[in-house]
Amino acid sequence: MDPSRRIIVALDCDNRPAAQAVVEQLGDECRFYKVGLELLTAVGPQFVEYLVGRGNEVFLDLKLFEIPNSVAGAVRAAGALGVSMVTVHSMGGTGILTAAVEAARDYSDLRVLALTVVTSMTDADLVDIGVAGSTESQVLRLAGLAKRAGCHGVTASPHEVASLREVLGGDALIVAPGVVLPGASVNEHARPGTPYAAVADGASHVVVGRAVTRAPDALTAFRRFRANLSAS
Repeated sequence: MDPSRRIIVALDCDNRPAAQAVVEQLGDECRFYKVGLELLTAVGPQFVEYLVGRGNEVFLDLKLFEIPNSVAGAVRAAGALGVSMVTVHSMGGTGILTAAVEAARDYSDLRVLALTVVTSMTDADLVDIGVAGSTESQVLRLAGLAKRAGCHGVTASPHEVASLREVLGGDALIVAPGVVLPGASVNEHARPGTPYAAVADGASHVVVGRAVTRAPDALTAFRRFRANLSAS
């Protein structure tokens, strides 16, 4: 796969001009963007339509966690927008995962990803919510649930990618947020890794946010990530 298509840039912005400025700076070199709850809530689905209209792929990171009927409706809405990936929270169980997969069948290019454990969480955080065991064991448990429900893949930190690839097989998508360049600040990510390491372990895609979107020169920053990834 073209390294540029493996890198998903997270547009974690609170207004359209800021997000659009990043897209314009990156130009044709970045083909894939993540739109999360902040940007979607701030500017609405029109920005997703703008990205799709200019030929970009969109990862709509909604982390859906609702009753199955509502999840299915949201997935259908995502498909109608033309997005490539949408996330459903695996902690919702088989019901919502299956509902999401069934709803996506009408959209041949839409892939349902199950969120396992967000990259900011640690073993101690899991204890706080009553989950025993390590973050890795929980990620693998939820990934197995997602696989049985028919999801196309998962999102998880770089730390779990190698184990996930063994569990999910070669065709599943494994999207790894929380990638950083060697020596860079990890921000809020508790389980970070480099793009090189994540892809070498089996990630299909990596997600990078503020290290690109808030850099003085977004294109130069993006190229650094692409160079690190290409080394794999």
